[in-house]
Amino acid sequence: MLSDKVHAHTPPGVYDITPTFPVPEGQVAAGYDRLAEVIKAAVQNGAQRVALDGFSGVLWAVLQEYLDEALRRIGLEPQWYDTAESFLPEELILEEIRPSLGGNDPLFGQLYRGDLSDFLDVGVLQSQTELLGDDLKILYGPGAALVGAFDFLIYADVPKDEIQRRMRGKTVSNLGATSPADFDVMYKRAYFVDWPALNRHKARLLPDIDWLVDAQDPERPTLISGEHLRSSLDAMASSYFRVRPWFLPGPWGGQWMKEHFPGLAPDAPNYAWSYELIAPENGLVVESGRERLECSFDLLMYQCHREVLGRAAERFGHDFPIRFDYLDTSGGGNLSIQVHPRPEYIRERFGEPFTQDESYYIVTSKPGARVYLGFRDGVDPDEFRHEVERSQREGVIIDVDSFVNSVQSGSHDLFLIPHGTIHGSGADNLVLEISATPYIYTFKIYDWMRRDLEGKLRPLNIERAWENLYFERQEDYVREYLCPKPRVLREGPGWREVFVGTHEDLFYVVHRYEFDQEITAETCGSCHMLNVVEGLAVRLETADGRQARFNFGETFVIPAAAGGYRLSRVGDRPVKVVMACVK
Repeated sequence: MLSDKVHAHTPPGVYDITPTFPVPEGQVAAGYDRLAEVIKAAVQNGAQRVALDGFSGVLWAVLQEYLDEALRRIGLEPQWYDTAESFLPEELILEEIRPSLGGNDPLFGQLYRGDLSDFLDVGVLQSQTELLGDDLKILYGPGAALVGAFDFLIYADVPKDEIQRRMRGKTVSNLGATSPADFDVMYKRAYFVDWPALNRHKARLLPDIDWLVDAQDPERPTLISGEHLRSSLDAMASSYFRVRPWFLPGPWGGQWMKEHFPGLAPDAPNYAWSYELIAPENGLVVESGRERLECSFDLLMYQCHREVLGRAAERFGHDFPIRFDYLDTSGGGNLSIQVHPRPEYIRERFGEPFTQDESYYIVTSKPGARVYLGFRDGVDPDEFRHEVERSQREGVIIDVDSFVNSVQSGSHDLFLIPHGTIHGSGADNLVLEISATPYIYTFKIYDWMRRDLEGKLRPLNIERAWENLYFERQEDYVREYLCPKPRVLREGPGWREVFVGTHEDLFYVVHRYEFDQEITAETCGSCHMLNVVEGLAVRLETADGRQARFNFGETFVIPAAAGGYRLSRVGDRPVKVVMACVK
């Protein structure tokens, strides 16, 4: 049985911003000297050609320089070949991906369906490596494994938040680009083109990876063998996991997370978002003794999507369907007035398999806080559009309340936001957003004439919004269908499970566990996403005997394959835990 030593440094009730999954000591190593020893052992076993593949956010020149020095210290003199030398000319790459870039649209494109090999001249890659001698040859960079005939495969990965920091610092660029661009341009292309191609490549490599390198610290990478990596993913898929969350400031951001989640940078102006679990962005961290290694969350899905998703695996494949994130407006401002696309719209325009249906679970709020949801009775769509376009054109303020309905928000309220519904959290809420995984398709209608943290007006998406809004969702509809009334599903002495809500357009349902001491539950073939929304902490025990502790505010996941599990109270206060799963 594994204990919850992962939380040994975090007192009960204190949100842990660096969660890990414990694996046996010695499985994670650190440093270039250790990586060099791994390569030397492979050479002694007959390897001559090493593929050092990986993601585009790796600082490849730094990695190559330090590793070369470490190899030479132990008597190896490798010949290096950079895959960047085999990338197609930038203009040919841009021509290939042009349909995915969305033209002049600053935000949205079309998900690229091609492969990483589309960016390289694989023939040149292969021919160049043949020119190298008979000694140790290392092909490094994205696509190194495309050469085919390699003896040993190392894969270098970097978390998405670190990639974005490097984009902002212009130390990395897009695949095949000759120089970095502005952050917004690089991120958009990465989201719609580079990352989908790299992810497909990574998924194909996963069964054959000999060692994985976490390259987020360019001076001290950590590494794990492919065998131990895959066994760690298997262990998570049969018990529990919690991804490493990360946090972003924003123009409407609040102060609640900053005040209640120790370890966040105190000099940030606010925190608007916490990426509790947004599958394309988060990573999983394994801890072995004193060493830690992070890998992208998608590796778990590539290896174990059936164990994780259970009966939903056929529908969603490698896509994890539900996301949890915090929207903090406590002491901040209103979110934009916005809408998300209808299912056919997101498929046709952006290539996403399912749309951005959402819901707001209010963890806490201040008196008078509200959520904007649906239209006022008798709204005139033409008049509303005239006003938002005039606001955009002339910079004038709109009387939003004359067009958009609002509802008072209180702790543990749930508001349902199916696609096509106008909405936005008001100020002074801490929202746990429980939603379908797509997360960037927000069509802003009105943003309160507010500038972002760089002093620029954020772009509005009025035309797209009007192509997706349901104007018939007015006050009666909101009360009847979007503000559900909780009801008890099952109960016993000191515990109960409550149905909190769903909507016919949502593929997920939200429940809540409420208990004084403990509660047991079964996954029943479905993946359960949970968050501790009241109380100090809970102790989880899964059917295989693994244990972990999760504090107030933390999100964790019980895969379908885990079967039964028990949640026990930690501390002296009753507990409430929200649970969402696919219907």
